[in-house]
Amino acid sequence: MPDIIKQLETYRLENKISQEQLAEKLDVAFSTVNRWLNGKAKPNKIQTYHIEKLIIKKAKK
Repeated sequence: MPDIIKQLETYRLENKISQEQLAEKLDVAFSTVNRWLNGKAKPNKIQTYHIEKLIIKKAKK
């Protein structure tokens, strides 16, 4: 599992949100998040940018 995906899963677990809620925050489909977390797909460049933005925003709080 790539590092960004590990961070995303950690973010999800720490914030007690479902994959569906995470998908909403990132403006992607639930199935997209599910495939990332199960290692069946990788986020593209734009998606990676938004994942990093979400993770960094939370870390600064």
